Amino acid sequence: MSVWFQDDWGCNLTNGKPTQALRLTSELLRDLRSLNVVVFHPQDKDGEMLLQQLERIGCRTSQFWPPRPELSELTDLIFLSINPEFNVAEYAWFNSENCPPIIAVVAYENPTIVNLALKIGVKGVVACPIREFGLLTSMVITRQCFKDIAEGRKRIQRLERKVAGVATVYEAKRILMASKKISEEEAYAILRDQAKSKRVEIEVIAETIIYAQSIMSI
Repeated sequence: MSVWFQDDWGCNLTNGKPTQALRLTSELLRDLRSLNVVVFHPQDKDGEMLLQQLERIGCRTSQFWPPRPELSELTDLIFLSINPEFNVAEYAWFNSENCPPIIAVVAYENPTIVNLALKIGVKGVVACPIREFGLLTSMVITRQCFKDIAEGRKRIQRLERKVAGVATVYEAKRILMASKKISEEEAYAILRDQAKSKRVEIEVIAETIIYAQSIMSI
């Protein structure tokens, strides 16, 4: 007979053995336990509760208030108490390329707070008063969303480079076709053979031809 119960993290176990989904959950939890979490929150009841929950998960935490103008390179996740008095311009790491994911800690909702959260670039939100339930889920989802966004940006950059490369090769072919009175296929063959012989990307040869043409034009 199957026995169903929850472990200390609220994970479902069958006969004491984790299913495939639970193994994924375990990996996520192990990942969370390795995090360096910075908590920018006043040392009040909510701040204490937040630290307690993070320590229960196993995160390495540090607390500061007000937020520091610079971040440690080892920071993996940020909890940030948001209030209307924030001056976003004071903190250069907001929305910076290397900024780790930020989870906003908010005590109430209004357009000012929502707009501020968008300006800061938060990826998740937890509400005050801080409770045991929901914090773990917020951390997992925030980090996954942050990872998905980062991977999406990389894909876009690769596509942009690819499109730029196609345009560069096309321009180089046009130059060869005009200067040597050859077909497009013959021009491409020249580019391909040169790239192969020099062991470089065809775009590099194309850029060289375009640069040489610009010099000749001068």
